Amino acid sequence: MIRVLLADDQELVRAGIRLVLKHAEDIDVVAEASDGHEAAQLAVLHQVDVAMLDIQMPGADGLCAAERIAERAPSVRVVMLTTFGEHAYVARALRAGAAGFLLKDSTPQELIQAVRTIASGSPVVSPQVTQHLIDRYLSSDEVPVDPRLDRIADLTLREREVLAMVGTGASNAEIGKMLHLGEGTVKAYVSRMLTKLSCTNRVQAALLARDARVRTPPERP
Repeated sequence: MIRVLLADDQELVRAGIRLVLKHAEDIDVVAEASDGHEAAQLAVLHQVDVAMLDIQMPGADGLCAAERIAERAPSVRVVMLTTFGEHAYVARALRAGAAGFLLKDSTPQELIQAVRTIASGSPVVSPQVTQHLIDRYLSSDEVPVDPRLDRIADLTLREREVLAMVGTGASNAEIGKMLHLGEGTVKAYVSRMLTKLSCTNRVQAALLARDARVRTPPERP
């Protein structure tokens, strides 16, 4: 079962999402919160797999909750519940550890599939959409220097190549084809690369790749 936390200050919204997810036999809503502070506590207490957080909530908002969850329970996958008017929050949410975004007016099937996708370790958004978000909402003049950028120097040449491909939104299969590696080998490189960079997911690594301008695999001597 996929254990889910719902956090939204509107009880009606939570009830609607809960009702939708109830129809999925492999999903169980084990906790609900009305603010970010409560959400962070319950995510840890109930050992949830996925936390669905509304971006705007009174008190501690969903962004604060995502940051606290990343610190206290890094294994929890966070998806932000958004509306079309909240694009300004995307950059901070990505850097807080969010692995995806879901519109509140998504269809029931999209909600269910999103929970399954993010629980499996993949972003809710497609690689193409992830790259679009990065390019549109993160410009170098508005992004603070990330201290993890220095850790890129600790990567091996192959790990830098993998990071460059992750930065383009490529899947493990696509990276393997590009670098002539097996998919299992690519997965191992991605895991080691994320650990060295202290990134909780591929989206954060893609942001670092963008900030460091690690766009394409460096040429071998």
